[in-house]
Amino acid sequence: MDADEIDAGRARWQARYDAARKRDADFTTLSGMPVEPVYGPPEGATYPGFERIGWPGEYPYTRGLYPTGYRGRTWTIRQFAGFGNAQQTNERYKMILGAGGGGLSVAFDMPTLMGRDSDDPQALGEVGHCGVAIDTATDMQALFDGIDLAGVTTSMTISGPAVPVFCMYLVAAERQGADLSKLDGTLQTDIFKEYIAQKEWLFDPEPHLRLIGDLMEYCAREIPRYKPLSVSGYHIREAGSTAAQELAYTLADGFGYVELGLSRGLDVNVFAPGLSFFFDSHLDFFEEIAKFRAARRIWARWLRDVYGATSEKALWLRFHTQTAGVSLTAQQPVNNVVRTAVEALAAVLGGTNSLHTNALDETLALPTDESAEIALRTQQVLMEETGVVNVADPLGGSWYVEALTDKIEAEAEEIFARIRQLGGDGPHQIGPMTSGILRGIEDGWFTGHIAESAFVYQQALEKGDKKIVGVNCHTGTVAKELEILRISHEVELEQRRVLAERKSARDESAVRAAVTRMIEASRTDENMIPAMLDAVRAEATLGEICDALRAEWGTYR
Repeated sequence: MDADEIDAGRARWQARYDAARKRDADFTTLSGMPVEPVYGPPEGATYPGFERIGWPGEYPYTRGLYPTGYRGRTWTIRQFAGFGNAQQTNERYKMILGAGGGGLSVAFDMPTLMGRDSDDPQALGEVGHCGVAIDTATDMQALFDGIDLAGVTTSMTISGPAVPVFCMYLVAAERQGADLSKLDGTLQTDIFKEYIAQKEWLFDPEPHLRLIGDLMEYCAREIPRYKPLSVSGYHIREAGSTAAQELAYTLADGFGYVELGLSRGLDVNVFAPGLSFFFDSHLDFFEEIAKFRAARRIWARWLRDVYGATSEKALWLRFHTQTAGVSLTAQQPVNNVVRTAVEALAAVLGGTNSLHTNALDETLALPTDESAEIALRTQQVLMEETGVVNVADPLGGSWYVEALTDKIEAEAEEIFARIRQLGGDGPHQIGPMTSGILRGIEDGWFTGHIAESAFVYQQALEKGDKKIVGVNCHTGTVAKELEILRISHEVELEQRRVLAERKSARDESAVRAAVTRMIEASRTDENMIPAMLDAVRAEATLGEICDALRAEWGTYR
């Protein structure tokens, strides 16, 4: 790129920066030295390939979505939490918000994630253990008791039964008196990554895509600020993929959901801003930063050039990050504080929009109050003390970072081409990327490649080529055993008792009628969300709704 083009870009950035709102904060170094909001080539200099780097807030968004970077607003501290019953988790949420957290993220227990009630035989021993148990809309009310759902953004990490759980969230907000059209938050909903990595599905892919399409339509029409899909690479990386595989599989899934929206006749400029992403931040510091930068650039280019988006917000890849759970060790668990801090810093330097930091004891159990506070304070130390919020994309222009960004992008593009080839050249019901994803799921293509990557890394660990402190090097320690959080069996007994009481107190005929009406809607082209909301309002349980759909659509094995 020649000097005139670079200087013109700087002038565009400056105008947008000047017009944007900035935080009232001290943007100097610890020593009091003023720093510029962004750095780039010297005025009048040429820089080959600078169009791929650019300026913050400008296509291709390699350097971030906003001209101000974090000077405009910092990332949202969104700590993931859920355990036991709704009342216990509600207390943890109030602790997080009271300690400075900016948003909530709900972890559900395994029965809820699989669309089962707490009294289901398959739920035995699992209620409340890896997240909160949610059986009815009343549980959702208790979960957010005293928390204004119209005033806080909430993320819900659930995919298989995401739509009925979302309906319970809407009913809980309705019972608070909230204006549903003003709700803001994110529902994960990403079923592709379940087949690729996490395995928490209910039906074949096609019925799930039917529900997701209905949800996208409903949110675009009724709740425009709410993001009905968070396309997740986190679980793909935790399953053992490389950084490039995580990036490519995740963005390919995102392209599949774009094709789904287009197949429904939705305007890409309207629904694409409702797609968000969820990435892992692992321990290879610069590789993770490069991955995040490449992700924004790829998404913007594909949405513009392949899917025809023209609005700026449709080109924006907004993402949440969680530090790598798989990097945590049971050996010398206090070391996990250091690992999490490094991973969180990589996410911030990569321009994350929100962040969850794992607690040091999460490889052993759910976090205690103390370890959850340390995880929260880790973000606050980065935000308030390190100065990393003062400059947008401070590593932009680094020879290493830019080369690594280009390399990861090139690897991702090669993977996209292979996925599209899997779909064949014939007609595609939804779109070519979607057809390739569905074929790759059925053929075990994704799981096979992830397994191979995990195997290669494990071999390197066992040979000692890759190191983990406390595991295969520096294993001596004076640390004492941790006190961990234990979920009492009483939680399950109480949840089952309360559920039985609710079932006996409700109008059974109203429940049956509402569930029947929902199934009738499933047999037509009618949007299923209104009928499902009516079932939830009648206090139909999550298990009853999902079992009715399983009876209609079958299960996937």
